[in-house]
Amino acid sequence: MDKVPQLFKALGDETRMRLLYLLIASDDTLCVCEMMDALALPQYQVSRHLSVLKNVGLVTSERHGTWMYYALDREAVGNQSLFEFLKSYLLQSDIAKRLVQDYDALQKRLALREDGFCVIGSQ
Repeated sequence: MDKVPQLFKALGDETRMRLLYLLIASDDTLCVCEMMDALALPQYQVSRHLSVLKNVGLVTSERHGTWMYYALDREAVGNQSLFEFLKSYLLQSDIAKRLVQDYDALQKRLALREDGFCVIGSQ
């Protein structure tokens, strides 16, 4: 089945755009709880949106101990170009101010990592 309609549907949600922007801007793997804190959203909501992004091939996931980490899937055909477009487009969109606030909150949250990993869960 063609994934293009599902991809556009996935990109049509503001929360998913916020999550993608965090991953694009940080250029790192992020723990679910770090994204929860940055966006001030509950775990079930962040996980549900990340699942949609994973199902359309935009992100990958990997478990480290009790923490689930997500990263951009840069290997899939066309994704790198899409991520570059989104990075510039989103900062010119109606939600740009919110994206900057999310990223600032993420940077504060990432400062709590130890040896590059989340160690405290959600706050």
